[in-house]
Amino acid sequence: MKRHFLSTIFMAISVVTLFLTSCGNNATESETTETQKIRVGVFNGYGGAQTCIWEALAACSLDKDIKAQYITTADIAAGVLDSLDAIVVPGGGGTRQYQNLGAENIRRIKEFVLNGGGAVGICAGAYLFSNTPEYSCLALNGAQAIDLEHDNRGHGIAAFSLTDEGKKIFGEYADADTLFCMYYEGPVFVTAPNDTIQFVEFATMLSDVHEEGDAPADMTNNRPFFIGNRYGKGKVFSCIAHPEATPGKMWMIARMVRWTQVEDEESIKQLVENQRFGQSEELKTNITNKEILMSIDDLKYESSCLKKLVYGEEAEKLEVLAWLKAHYSWDAKRWIQGMLFDDSPEVRATAAEYIADIHYLTYLPDVRAAYEAEHDANIKQRIGASFERLKRLKK
Repeated sequence: MKRHFLSTIFMAISVVTLFLTSCGNNATESETTETQKIRVGVFNGYGGAQTCIWEALAACSLDKDIKAQYITTADIAAGVLDSLDAIVVPGGGGTRQYQNLGAENIRRIKEFVLNGGGAVGICAGAYLFSNTPEYSCLALNGAQAIDLEHDNRGHGIAAFSLTDEGKKIFGEYADADTLFCMYYEGPVFVTAPNDTIQFVEFATMLSDVHEEGDAPADMTNNRPFFIGNRYGKGKVFSCIAHPEATPGKMWMIARMVRWTQVEDEESIKQLVENQRFGQSEELKTNITNKEILMSIDDLKYESSCLKKLVYGEEAEKLEVLAWLKAHYSWDAKRWIQGMLFDDSPEVRATAAEYIADIHYLTYLPDVRAAYEAEHDANIKQRIGASFERLKRLKK
């Protein structure tokens, strides 16, 4: 009896020990996985466009091995760069971003990259990284922006092509001759004279954007679209356009971050083989598969759309939403959020489908809220289907 009792106690202790050990191992494995992630700070400061900031963070989140967070000027001053592997400076206004950072934080960023950190600049961020006379910049990428007097040259879905070096990084598109991406008045780069930094061109702009501001023709085409370089022990990737704002191309920002973290081509090759973002069914879209440059007439009509969305009848709102989506309106990304809660059930469902079609992950909570609040069974089903499509993007 005593032997049986002791045996029972021993078995109980063994089970508890095994359970605790198992829990401890799982926690350790989870912790190890977390610490192995690439830690990225997306700059969220004055000068950055709000949608660009949102989109940059969402784009990084598509890669499950990247842990992205917003960082501010205060965070940088407080030493946040010591806990990061890379930073992303999104689109907006480079001069305002420069002023918001201040000289001390600019020095900290340059030292961060110099000592091995990665940096990705998107549009205004690429401007900020350049070495452009009479422009507030960090001189990180060896490029100079030209034709600044026609900075407001236009925007829309632009065509570009990857170079042989670029196809190694974005191998999913190795067989593609022409690709398309949102461009919004990004820098026109040339090699900065007398700069010791030498960049590699990873992609070339094909579109000739000169729809606004009396910009000259044949200025943007055949210029660098993506470039990369070393800066001390670190690496810098500069992008003049907005993959993070382009359905089907958002993942390219995460790949740019990845590029700053590797030393050899074999690592990138293995990454491409393992991820294959470009072939993901969830990321495929027909919205941005052709050049769509906004003309002056298009811009005039676009500017009238907000009033129609606020005051128009259902039919007019639906017509406007269809036009905005077909032209992939930049401004509409801010307008579409409120249409999820319009007084027209059809408009609510159409707005949810619009958001899912353009892969706007930032509004995932809004689509979920619209679904939960919906009482019309048919409309609820349509909003629910859009919510599920968005959720699948993050897997």
